[in-house]
Amino acid sequence: MAKIPDHLLYTEEHEFVNKRDADDEVEIGITDWAQGELGDVVYVDLPTVGRKFGKMEPFGTIEAVKAVSELYCPVAGEVLEVNAALESDPSLVNKDPYGEGWMIRLRVKNPAELKELLSPDEYASHTGQ
Repeated sequence: MAKIPDHLLYTEEHEFVNKRDADDEVEIGITDWAQGELGDVVYVDLPTVGRKFGKMEPFGTIEAVKAVSELYCPVAGEVLEVNAALESDPSLVNKDPYGEGWMIRLRVKNPAELKELLSPDEYASHTGQ
């Protein structure tokens, strides 16, 4: 059974959102369930700092042994930081998806969009857990 931390928000496309200390900053990555479905991650293509994305717009791709998948931005915003560690060790997504395997930090354009994301219970139901 995949881990679904209680303090995160989720999308139906299997991204997680971790609210940071600042009200308008979040950390985004893929869920434990998603990394398990993908298998061994071998490459992650992430955007540059300063790029802006609309809600659910693709912000990158993740390549695993089984498949290549797009990564979707759960809320509109501007990229503040990318996880450079994933360039040299993309398997961090498999080892620690909610910690060292995060992908981007984003300044949220419209914090009200966070209310539209799935709660941990809703995500568990979505994934059949």
